[in-house]
Amino acid sequence: MDANFEYIFPAIRGIQAGREYYVSMCPLRLIPKIFIFDEEELVPELRAQRILNKSRVPEMASYIVDHKDAYVFSAITASINGEVRFDTFGQDGEASRVGSLHVDMQSQFIINDGQHRRAAIEQALRAEPRLGDETIAVVFFLDRGLERCQQMFADLNRYAIRPSRSLGLLYDHRDDRAQLAKLVVLKSQAFKDLVEMEKSTLSARSRKLFTLSAIYSGNSALLDGHELELIEDAASLCADFWDEVDKHLPEWRFVRESKMTAGDVRRDFIHSHAIILQALGHVGRHLVQGEKTSWKRNLKKLRNINWSRSDTKTWEGRALIGGRVSKATSNVTLTTNLIKQQLSIPLSPEEQRVEDAFLRGDHGN
Repeated sequence: MDANFEYIFPAIRGIQAGREYYVSMCPLRLIPKIFIFDEEELVPELRAQRILNKSRVPEMASYIVDHKDAYVFSAITASINGEVRFDTFGQDGEASRVGSLHVDMQSQFIINDGQHRRAAIEQALRAEPRLGDETIAVVFFLDRGLERCQQMFADLNRYAIRPSRSLGLLYDHRDDRAQLAKLVVLKSQAFKDLVEMEKSTLSARSRKLFTLSAIYSGNSALLDGHELELIEDAASLCADFWDEVDKHLPEWRFVRESKMTAGDVRRDFIHSHAIILQALGHVGRHLVQGEKTSWKRNLKKLRNINWSRSDTKTWEGRALIGGRVSKATSNVTLTTNLIKQQLSIPLSPEEQRVEDAFLRGDHGN
């Protein structure tokens, strides 16, 4: 190959499944120029990757731009379809694994994993060209045809598991609402020792009654529209609200006092599930706009609600669909409506529209 007509990447050579592959660091400004996508108009069986979900790209690009000093992107994996030569720095030991990867400029680079990262980098560079000199790790495999590329895509994604929402919130130090949720867990007597911080679903044997992600959703609904500049003030308001709710849902206290198991409460009652916390948050958003004495007195009416999951007349179609808890937006609204009606709180126009549709039997709207 003529050096004037080739890409040269500093690289480390490795072996997987008896095949050579290479790891390099590429400047971000090169990523949009040399890595391509399969044509979207091709049918799936002739592509080597999924179609780009363009709605994800702006958020990912903003993440880079907004966190220039702290963003983290994992490696891009690509196949090279073309002529390749690896020149080592030495013949023996570690030196034989380090060198320069020479790739003919006529070669085609196909991304096996990381097409959304590539698109986000391209968009971020338009806003912040100075990012172009930063680097991202790239793993290069040699192309063995469409079937091999498709198999690589399947293998790379076979065991990819997204972390639970609760774990993501636990480790997120940028999202103020995530910070708030963790602070409320510490401040609130209602949630003391009852919150699963890592998992977003609870097993039947779990000793926890709530998940961090459920508390996050409940707090977000409670504070929607409120301007509280200090996170401590927001956490105090939320903790005060949930502790007042706790006074009127005795089963929560019974679990803390070991008089009932968390599993039994989750099985037999609905009030510890995420949809109820979110609905209570929506109700609370309306209440806390008034005097504290007034909204605390109003919450006493929560005792009048039958929270038993067996009360299908109350919960089926609202919080339950076919006996299973549903967190769909319409179900959150219908659950909020029921609690508001029990507390003599008027519905908003949109809530009334959803309620009217439900009463007509038009549950799909």
